[in-house]
Amino acid sequence: MSAYDFTTAPDRLDTGSMKWSRYPADVLPMWVADMDFAVAPEIVSALRRRLDHPVFGYAVAQAALREQIVIDLETRFGWRIEPGDIVFLPGVEPGFNMALKARLSPGEKVLIQTPIYRPILDAPGHWGLGALAVPLVRGEQGYAPDRDALADGLAQARAFLLCNPHNPTGYVYTRDDLGFIAAACEAADTLIISDEIHCDLVFDGSPHVPIASLAPEIARRTITLMSASKTYNIPGLKTAFAVITDPALRNAFNGARSGLVDSVNLMGLEATLAAYRDAGPWRSAVLDYLQSNRDHLGRELQRLIPGIRYHPPEASFLAWLDCGALGLPHPQSFFLKNAKLGLYAGEAFGAEYGSFVRLNFGCTQAVLTNAVERMANALAGYGQD
Repeated sequence: MSAYDFTTAPDRLDTGSMKWSRYPADVLPMWVADMDFAVAPEIVSALRRRLDHPVFGYAVAQAALREQIVIDLETRFGWRIEPGDIVFLPGVEPGFNMALKARLSPGEKVLIQTPIYRPILDAPGHWGLGALAVPLVRGEQGYAPDRDALADGLAQARAFLLCNPHNPTGYVYTRDDLGFIAAACEAADTLIISDEIHCDLVFDGSPHVPIASLAPEIARRTITLMSASKTYNIPGLKTAFAVITDPALRNAFNGARSGLVDSVNLMGLEATLAAYRDAGPWRSAVLDYLQSNRDHLGRELQRLIPGIRYHPPEASFLAWLDCGALGLPHPQSFFLKNAKLGLYAGEAFGAEYGSFVRLNFGCTQAVLTNAVERMANALAGYGQD
C-alpha cells in the first residue's frame, strides 16, 4: 500500500497551468509532458522552509546539491562523476541548444532519431545546421534503432542528439545499443549530446544506462542532460543540469551561455535538492502507479479501440499511439473536436507521423479510463453526421 495518493489529483484549472490553459474547460488535456499528481510532500516542505527567508535574489547551486547529484548518479547508475562536472541550467532544451552553439558551425550535420520530441527536431535549424534524421524501426515488440542506418548517419554527422529514454516512443536504449553508438561516435569523432530527462522513470525494474558511464573516453565526448523535473513533477521550476567530464568541452559549453541562458531558478534548485535527497520513496511509488497506468491503457485500448496500435513504453508517462488504421484524416483534430480530448499531434514529432498522437498517462487511472472512453465514443459516431 503506497503512502502517497495518486488516485486523486488537485484541480489545476485557473492556476496558470500551461497544460490546463491551452483548451476550453470542457477539454481533457493530455498533451504536454506534465503530470497531474501532487508533488512529493518532502519537496513542498523544502520550498516552504526556503520561503521563510524573505529574499529571493539570483541563485547558484550550493555544494550540497552538487554532492547529492554525485551520490544519486553513482547509487542509481553506477556512474561516478565529480561535483565540478555539473553545469546548472534552466532546462534541458537550453542545454542541447547551448551544446550545438558551442561546438558546431553552420552547415554541419546533427543526427536525430525520429519520431522525436519537437524541440530536438527543431534545434539544428536554430543554428544553421543540417538535421540528419534516422528513423527508429518498429517491430512487433516496439521500437529499436536501425544500426546500419545509424552507423551510416553517424559517419556523416558532427553531433548526435540522442534522446534516451526516447520521447515519444518510450524506448530505452540497452547497454549494447549504447556501446554500438559510442563506438560509431568514436570512429567518426562525433559529439554526443544525450537528453536523459526521463532516466528515472524506467519500468519493469529495467536499468537506465547513461551513455557517458560506459567509459572515460566516451564521457569525454558527451554532454549529458538531466533534470528532476519530469520524474518529480516540478517542470515549472525550470531547473536542469549538464554533466560534462571533459574540462575543455565544459568550458566551450559554458561559453555558449551568452545571450541564451541566464541564472537558474532559486526555488528549482531547492526543489531539486529535496527531490534527490528526500523524495526517493515518492519516486518509487509514482513509478509503480505509472506502470499500472501504462498497462491499464493497453487493456482499455484493446477492449474499446483495438484499431489503435500501441506499444507499451519502456519508460516515461507518454504513449505513442498509431491511429493509421482508423481512417481519420487528422487524429489529433478529430479527438479534440469529437472527444473533447487534447492530445499531441503526431506530425510535431516528424512530418511523416501525422497518423499518430501522443497521450500523457501521468494522471489518475479514472481520468485515463475516461479519455479512452471519450475516444471510443467519438469513433462510434464517426461518419454518421
